[in-house]
Amino acid sequence: MWNAAQAVAAVQIALGANAPFLFGHELWRESRPPLFLQSTDTRPPELQAQGVRPRTWFGERWIDSALELFEENLRYFPPLLPLHDDEDPLRVLDAGGVPELAELVLHNGTVYRWNRPVYGIADGVPHLRVENRVLPAGPTVTDVIANAAFYYGIVRALAEDARPVWTRLPFESAAANFEAACRHGIDAEIEWPRPGRFAGVGKRAAVDLVREELLPLAAAGLDAWGVEPADRDFYLGVIEERCRLRVNGASWQVATYHRALDEGHDRQTALAATTRRYAELMRHGEPVHTWPVGVVAEPVLP
Repeated sequence: MWNAAQAVAAVQIALGANAPFLFGHELWRESRPPLFLQSTDTRPPELQAQGVRPRTWFGERWIDSALELFEENLRYFPPLLPLHDDEDPLRVLDAGGVPELAELVLHNGTVYRWNRPVYGIADGVPHLRVENRVLPAGPTVTDVIANAAFYYGIVRALAEDARPVWTRLPFESAAANFEAACRHGIDAEIEWPRPGRFAGVGKRAAVDLVREELLPLAAAGLDAWGVEPADRDFYLGVIEERCRLRVNGASWQVATYHRALDEGHDRQTALAATTRRYAELMRHGEPVHTWPVGVVAEPVLP
């Protein structure tokens, strides 16, 4: 599941990018990942040159077991917060109990992976889950649910594939895809295995990859989860229309902002007008690919 989530993280960003501005400046189409990386990276230059990993990172390899991720945490990242728990996990297991593993949980929480493995206990039952931290919220509830439907469908389909995509896609390509999607959003190009047993990897427009290959897989994955066909088709239809029109939250914000500039607004006024229009349309609830581009002219007050 973690490998599958890593493989499609870039596609998630391309489809759902929604943070193209920071402090009034137009940056990458999804500026959250590079912002978080920079703001949490405390490594001095000499440690960076030595290959010390940042605590916010995409990762560096596919895995065969979730245990490998927790081992990486211990190997690469010193503890930031002190905690010494008296629990003896093995003794708890021998007594038929479920260990809390508080030290592991706390340390894992200080390593910010975009797909983070999480150990938890629910109703006395221990479990592992993938915490998918890739996407921003919005613009509307419909868009958020569509993003979730695509994610749960495609991850299940890829995880259960007899020939998993990560056996054909270099991890370095998945990491490069993630950065490209953050930079370019809906217009990103993605490295992905070509059809055919020995066809290698090639670049494709993210929107074409989704429409031609990934949406049918996501639909099959949602069927495997038992999602109602009407819900499946509605929410994956939102994703398909975003791809067809090449519109997501980030592209709408940028287009509306530049339209306001072209109409004579200065930068601050254009940003404020874009924000007001975004908030207005968000409350109507229609998915972002249906939104008209442009701001509503403000009345001139005496």
